[in-house]
Amino acid sequence: MHQSKAQTRWRKRPQLRSFVYAERWERSGRIDHHENQAMTPPANQPQSHLLDRPHAFDVTEAQARLCATDGGYELVHESTRLEICVYTLIAPEPDYQRINKGDELYIVLEGRGALDVGGEQLELREGRAAFVPAGANHCFSAYEHLTVLAILGRQSAR
Repeated sequence: MHQSKAQTRWRKRPQLRSFVYAERWERSGRIDHHENQAMTPPANQPQSHLLDRPHAFDVTEAQARLCATDGGYELVHESTRLEICVYTLIAPEPDYQRINKGDELYIVLEGRGALDVGGEQLELREGRAAFVPAGANHCFSAYEHLTVLAILGRQSAR
């Protein structure tokens, strides 16, 4: 029996789709492509740190607490590979330049300002985000009141 091109394409899609997903999982280190099974953790990694439990956390309450005071930061989530903080800056309090070991992502929740990263100034306002690669000098500037959600990557032990 002869198959039409449409039928042939339909049969190939699920195979292609599963290959793409397998490739993504392999790149993320979750699947060993050759064994098609979940990879086993390194022997030196404690069992308690293999999987972090899913949970919800409140960002707006932390933001309200920080805005009611003179700013600062509050850790709202901590896991094996991430720390998430709400960070509020209120002028004239300066932000001090720092270098972090892991990548960072700042998502503006409220206000306007700038993020100076290695001599380049990035404009920040509500709805914008800024990525800072590991090892880059950076600090916030040109703000009156700025609140960001800071997603801080941790270096994983490999």
